[in-house]
Amino acid sequence: MADGKKFFILDLTFAELQELMNSWGQPDYRAIQIWQGIYKQLWRCPDEFTILPVELRQRMQNELVFSSIVPGQVLQSSDRETVKTLFHLPEGNAIEAVLMTYDVRRTLCISTQAGCAMDCVFCATGQMGFMRNLTSGEIIEQVLYYARQLKAEGEHVTNVVFMGMGEPFHNYQATMDAIDRLNDPQGFRLGERKFTISTVGLVPMMQKFADEKRQINLAISLHAANDELRSSLLPVNLRYPIGELVAACRNYVNKTNRRITFEWALIRGINDSENDARELAKLIQGFICHVNVIPLNPTKKFSGKATTHQEAMAFQAVLIQAGIPCTIRLRRGIDIAAGCGQLATNASQK
Repeated sequence: MADGKKFFILDLTFAELQELMNSWGQPDYRAIQIWQGIYKQLWRCPDEFTILPVELRQRMQNELVFSSIVPGQVLQSSDRETVKTLFHLPEGNAIEAVLMTYDVRRTLCISTQAGCAMDCVFCATGQMGFMRNLTSGEIIEQVLYYARQLKAEGEHVTNVVFMGMGEPFHNYQATMDAIDRLNDPQGFRLGERKFTISTVGLVPMMQKFADEKRQINLAISLHAANDELRSSLLPVNLRYPIGELVAACRNYVNKTNRRITFEWALIRGINDSENDARELAKLIQGFICHVNVIPLNPTKKFSGKATTHQEAMAFQAVLIQAGIPCTIRLRRGIDIAAGCGQLATNASQK
């Protein structure tokens, strides 16, 4: 312990856990047992580590913290394919995580921050403002929470998307550390290609990410193909305009040879016309890319409405005709306010 403060065990790397065990006079294999207990067996507290001596379990109970986020309200969509959980942080702030069922996939949408500093006008999280970054352990704990539920049903987490509350590249190191631990072959063993990071376009972090040449998927929240419109929707565009963003995207594709995904929330009468689609096609022509369009999820502080299915189909058709793969994503969990930040916003207003 440092200055009497308990370590949150999910914040520790394996090397740090091994160092801690050594400082307690424990052999190296104890760290392996604990690591695999957490990430393979999904044990939640020292009492479950029955393979360990009683004295060690007691010390772990006294000197380590095994949970930092407390689950609260849980909502399930009427089709039972989306479950959203509100978590409370130690200081009282709230975050959210969502489990989505797609055929054989079990995808988690998790948060990296409490609130968000990006201030995107149509996003409930952006409307909250920024409270704080999550630690790597608090990001991991959201995954383990749902992994335990799925294990009890004979299933497992197949994909994790960092598209919940917060901007992952604004909390870059904690996000990457969480992925590294969840990817560890001696632990949770979720492959890098099963993770997707979504960013509004923090260009310096995109360049850093490209330099690392990871196998992690990258998605860009684009939503507009010209600076005037994008700046009105995503204020970050004032700092990193579309020209810089597209150059960073091209750099990422060139360095990694990996496909990039562009996300586009279709807002009726604002960015959903066939002209908007043609402008987008011209902007990203030649990219190894895929476009995900999704009718807007409504939020209380934004008056924009979701586009119609017919308009979404017309938008998609323009892109496909231009040779750009495009999928219209299903809006999930509308009846339970499953868009990021909506449940936490409601909780903070009570």
